[in-house]
Amino acid sequence: MSIALIILAAGKGTRMESDLPKVLHRIAHAPMLWHAMRAGQALEPARVVVVAGHEAEMVTASAQDYDPEARVVLQGEQLGTAHAVAQAAPELAEFDGDAIVLYGDTPFISQDTLEAMARARASHDVVVLGFEAADPGRYGRLVTEGDALLRIVEFKDATDEERAITLCNSGVVAADARTLFSLIEAVGNDNAAGEYYLPDIVAIARERGLSAGVVHCAEAETLGVNSRAELAGAEASFQRSARARMMEDGVTFHAPETVYLAWDTVIGRDAEVEPNVIFGSGVTIESGARIRAFSHLEGCHVSRGAIVGPFARLRPGAELAEDTHVGNFVEIKNAYLGEGAKANHLTYLGDADIGEGTNIGAGTITCNYDGVFKHRTTIGKNAFIGSDTMLVAPVTIGDGAMTGSGSVITSDVAPGALALGRAKQVDKPGFATKLFEMLRAKKATQKKD
Repeated sequence: MSIALIILAAGKGTRMESDLPKVLHRIAHAPMLWHAMRAGQALEPARVVVVAGHEAEMVTASAQDYDPEARVVLQGEQLGTAHAVAQAAPELAEFDGDAIVLYGDTPFISQDTLEAMARARASHDVVVLGFEAADPGRYGRLVTEGDALLRIVEFKDATDEERAITLCNSGVVAADARTLFSLIEAVGNDNAAGEYYLPDIVAIARERGLSAGVVHCAEAETLGVNSRAELAGAEASFQRSARARMMEDGVTFHAPETVYLAWDTVIGRDAEVEPNVIFGSGVTIESGARIRAFSHLEGCHVSRGAIVGPFARLRPGAELAEDTHVGNFVEIKNAYLGEGAKANHLTYLGDADIGEGTNIGAGTITCNYDGVFKHRTTIGKNAFIGSDTMLVAPVTIGDGAMTGSGSVITSDVAPGALALGRAKQVDKPGFATKLFEMLRAKKATQKKD
């Protein structure tokens, strides 16, 4: 059965106090909208329709950054959730399959839960996602009989007996697409807000003799974000669950509460992560690698047996082969370090290719930017770059070559050669003593004045 995702992302999010649309606020370095879209990808949807409203251009750009095939439709007036879903109807007019309605500000619905909803469609015409709430508060209640959903009752309309129900409505719905839009057409707006509410389709479905059922999920999956405080809570929730999942998969965290993961961080088993490490987007750490304390990584790949840090920064395009060492206060950007290469101290390697077994001395800099263009530095295998070497790109250092400490290298160095690029040292006997005496006398005169 083909599946279409309809993701509601039109809200302004007034309580966020932000110029940014609510669904574009980030959790774990990705917009909330992307989290919802990624969960739905587990179903291999044939269509993805995002319903935008406030700052629709920004929402459109973000949605299509994640999925260039996603279609975005506009909800010009905010008239309720059923009205929002109805805006997707033209995009799915010829679609023959199921539709699942998700929310861009409810980022944690799991892939397993969505797969369960898709399976439940074999038994029910309409499937609603429910959760057992620790504090049901003003959530809509799901009145059930077995796995059959009899009706959804809003808190304000519920009797005392119905308010005692702890099974609550998440708002996530699955149905045949044509059935869904037919039901929505019958939804009225005879309520105080004059809006069209998606939960009303259950009663309409029952009146038409259609069946409705419930799939259960953990309450944590239904966490919605409407304020900065809730955004912070969502971030904390993501981090807790992501760390726990990785530890279950064999990753060692020395102080898990101090490690911050991105939404797409991948870490292999038996990798080790020390305290106070931050992962940005696009990081893959292979099995057996070690990330030492106070390091920051984004857009990089670290291979088996590599050691990074402490106090290292890997920027986008950093690629570390097996058994490489990147030490304290070393920054790597758009550079490849071959197997066993080492850069252990106070170094910047940008736009570079470093051969296997090469040692980069402390204070080395690849001078890759001329103010307009970036240039590449290539260093061969088993080379030795002396401390405080400036490599002015474009430049190539051959296999087994060496640079003297303090050199400025502006020309290619042949394999096996020693390159020295220092100014000639000149010693002036007794000059330091005379200079200090002159300067101290001048200072004493200034104090008198």
